[in-house]
Amino acid sequence: MVSSVAVLALDEMIVFEFGVLCEVFGLDRTGDGIPPIEFRTCGAVAHQPVRTVEGLHIVPGHGLDGLLGADLVALPATNMRTFPDEVLDAVRAAAAAGSTVLTICSGVFVAGAAGLLDGRRCTSHWRNVDELRARHPLAIVDPDVLFVDDGNLVSSAGSAAGIDACLHVVRRSLGSAAVNTIARLMVVAPQREGGQRQFLDQPVPECTHAAIAPTLDWVLTHLDREHTVVDLARRSLMSERSFSRRFLAETGTTPHRWITQQRVLRARQLLEQTGLGIDEVARTCGFGTPAMLRHHFRKAVGVTPGDYRRTFHESAAARARRPVAAAGS
Repeated sequence: MVSSVAVLALDEMIVFEFGVLCEVFGLDRTGDGIPPIEFRTCGAVAHQPVRTVEGLHIVPGHGLDGLLGADLVALPATNMRTFPDEVLDAVRAAAAAGSTVLTICSGVFVAGAAGLLDGRRCTSHWRNVDELRARHPLAIVDPDVLFVDDGNLVSSAGSAAGIDACLHVVRRSLGSAAVNTIARLMVVAPQREGGQRQFLDQPVPECTHAAIAPTLDWVLTHLDREHTVVDLARRSLMSERSFSRRFLAETGTTPHRWITQQRVLRARQLLEQTGLGIDEVARTCGFGTPAMLRHHFRKAVGVTPGDYRRTFHESAAARARRPVAAAGS
């Protein structure tokens, strides 16, 4: 049961993620049937202004002693990477005393510096994951998901994923009815599943090899066909071994994986922008059957094609309103 929440405000804090915590936990919603939550903002020193990245100053009403005894200690995003010893001691003491620790985006670096990530599953914004792994090699970092619930450690990706993590904490503490009420008041979806990927387009390495590049361009326009390494090598006028070796050097992956990636990307585009049925999407992208589409799509994106379409489908009306580029632009 989360009846008290302590937010640690540090210099270089990012206002949006702090605001998410205030919105979910800091407002009195007892009139809407939500149990009261004691909400306190804590700083290294009580009443000493904390400077945010955006240039605002936030004055915490409590010092570090305010963390101790809170059901939930929340660590919002910050650009800081080194932290005062007394801050880390306070975070460790709160966790040891039984507080659940919730990190949003780069707030996970505070938990990491306090030694709370070793051997634990966690995540952060996709831009932070390489740094997170480098700084905390014992952490089990999932780079794609919106949030990770590892018991008394809940971590989220950046920005809006923090809303999902906060609502998840509400759900597991206060139940679905409370989540639905808060989400309705915030005018957001009740909660996306934590296992969803962060829905970023993975950059596809550019292939410049004179023999391979035209072949890959051709594959992209014929994804509905079956492609083998033998056929692709022959089209590139190379031996199978030379083609595979050069392909890996150019793209960083195998031909099979590259083609699967392109098929998933194409499926995402069709699900977002067209009304094609799942059978037709599967055929057009080269997966053949809806079952194969679901298998590869869920493995790559984290949700089913149907769930993805419900979240991201662009209506015909919205497409009609989209500006059309002028000819020659």
